[in-house]
Amino acid sequence: MRLVLCAVGQKMPAWADEAYEDFAKRFPPEMRLELKAVKAEPRTTGKSTEQLMAAEALRLDAACPKGARRVVLDERGERVTSKQLAQRLEFWRGDGRDVAIFIGGPDGLDDSIKSSADEKLRLSDLTLPHAFVRVLLSEGLYRAWSVMEGHPYHRE
Repeated sequence: MRLVLCAVGQKMPAWADEAYEDFAKRFPPEMRLELKAVKAEPRTTGKSTEQLMAAEALRLDAACPKGARRVVLDERGERVTSKQLAQRLEFWRGDGRDVAIFIGGPDGLDDSIKSSADEKLRLSDLTLPHAFVRVLLSEGLYRAWSVMEGHPYHRE
């Protein structure tokens, strides 16, 4: 199974890329973490917010593996603990499909992406910079995997 982060924004600070890669390389081959970063639509074109998000949605859809479970990060999504995310990972693994997790751009995700989601999750109550989102999500997924596998990474 692959966990594919479909994210708007290609240029992140070096520290964020390094931190993401550090967590991604910890995953086992049977549950790989991959990043599919797509270009953000330029905000200087005079297009409406809806037009910007629609253009980004087309890129995100193209980056999403066919037949994947679609999980959207959204401020109105379900809050989950590390243990609950571990249970989700176990369920997803049993489902047998790849999982695409969508991270929106500066204005969020287009309604077409949100409406196509199998699940909506909330990463935090805080508004986070995109670089942090990738790092926090990759760490959270790694922690959930370790809980699922019984590794001592998670402390209660």
